[in-house]
Formats: sequence, structure tokens, C-alpha cells
Amino acid sequence: MILSDGTLQKMLAEKSLVIEPVAPEQIQPASVDIRLGNTFSVVDDTPSGIIKLDADIKYKTITADTYLILPGQFVLATTMEYFELPDNLTAFVEGRSSLGRMGLFIQNAGWVDPGFKGEITLELYNANRCAIELKAGRRVGQLVFAEMDASAVNPYRGKYQGQRGATGSRVFMDKDK
Repeated sequence: MILSDGTLQKMLAEKSLVIEPVAPEQIQPASVDIRLGNTFSVVDDTPSGIIKLDADIKYKTITADTYLILPGQFVLATTMEYFELPDNLTAFVEGRSSLGRMGLFIQNAGWVDPGFKGEITLELYNANRCAIELKAGRRVGQLVFAEMDASAVNPYRGKYQGQRGATGSRVFMDKDK
């Protein structure tokens, strides 16, 4: 079941769902708007030109209120908001259509697990032939929350729990190498 604005407002007031900071105008009929934070990371070039899944990936990270994403560039960014989802709630990340129509693709693998705590790292890709100016604080997407039929037996406690800022891949920590 997708949660309504009334249910989201009630959960935020009760602190059973945490979104900080959040303004009343971010609460939409069936979602919560998310805003772009001010940290951006790009993969640092490797001498071999190859990214390996079993090695720590190095990133260049900057903090800025404005970021120019070049044509064909991939960059990690973060939400302005910090989230704490209860163990019976999941969320879907959706990019804004208005930005997609400019050629800016916004992802985060599209999913936030029950029990997750932290800022959400967004994967941004500029598919346009022109650079796109990004500004911290601008709406970039929304979270759609869905209530599960029961609390998760194994809520999220993974390698990205508590992340702040644009957090790079930690795939090298996977147990199924």
C-alpha cells in the first residue's frame, strides 16, 4: 500500500518516520519531494583505466552549492534530507520528469530498504549534449513510501547504513566476491 500525504504527515509527527529537514510543501499527495544536497563525487581515474569490483574505488568529492554536470558525465550526489525508515516501510526513489526531459537521469537503484538510516546517494547522468547546472536545495525527485504486510525479519543494517554525503560504491565489501 502506498502511503498518502495524511499518513506521511502523521508518521513524521510521531517520529515513526524521520525526514530531516523537511518542509510542509515537500509532502505531496503520495510522495515526499527530495532535494539535492551539496556533496558531489566522481570516480577518480585509475592508472589502468579499469574499475575492479573487488577493490576499493577512489572518488574525488567536493562540497559546493552549484555543480556543473558535463555532457555524458556520471556523478554521485546526495539528498539534502536524512532519513530513518521503520522496519515495516520501504521507499521508491523517482527522479523528476522535468529534469529527465532535460536529459538528467536520477537514480539510486530506485529502492530504499526498510530500516535504512542516512542520506540517499543519487546517481546522476547527463545524457544531454549541453552541461546542466545543478543547485543544492533544488527538488530533484520524490520518495514514494509503501507499507509492508509485516516488519522485515532482517531490516537493512548494511554497508551504507548511516551514510552522509555522496557515498561511493562499497561493492568490494560484498561477501559473494
